Amino acid sequence: MLTSLESVELPADAVEVGRIADAWGIKGWFRVLPYSADPEALFSSKRWFLQPAERGAKTFAGTLKLAIKEAREHSDSVVATAHDIPDRNAAEALKGARVFIPRSSFPSSAPDEYYWVDLIGLDVVNREGVALGQVRELLSTGPQTVLVLACEAEGRPQERMIPFVSAYVDGVDLPGRRITVDWQPDY
Repeated sequence: MLTSLESVELPADAVEVGRIADAWGIKGWFRVLPYSADPEALFSSKRWFLQPAERGAKTFAGTLKLAIKEAREHSDSVVATAHDIPDRNAAEALKGARVFIPRSSFPSSAPDEYYWVDLIGLDVVNREGVALGQVRELLSTGPQTVLVLACEAEGRPQERMIPFVSAYVDGVDLPGRRITVDWQPDY
């Protein structure tokens, strides 16, 4: 069913942005559950890379390249159609597939806006140059986003949380892989 799809290497800058939930309709459309509340990356890229689900039935192996014809929002998900997915049976074979998009295909962000994926792994230091940890993940708490840092205290792995708001964040240096904050180690 998926024999017409090209098997390729996953791009080095690929970011997992969602997974295929199931077929949608009878003409080869499929429903995607995006990992972001604003799935612009899915709309901006016409090349998606699929890998099989981590668990459950595997209908293909390796990495497949999917040429997207159209993608649009539908309720709380995204629906899409691709050139090589002609019918519902082919769309059902994609169920559970993990969707990757090259980071280079993401839309440009506005000044002082950052993709979370770009912040993960950055070192965080305070104004005095004291290392506070490395960004492990980000949490959305509703009114603000929180940096979750992996750090070490008293010889043990610890976690530190810093609100990612202008009151505490002085600057983000993506090329330098560093975030400078107004925060003390004992907070």
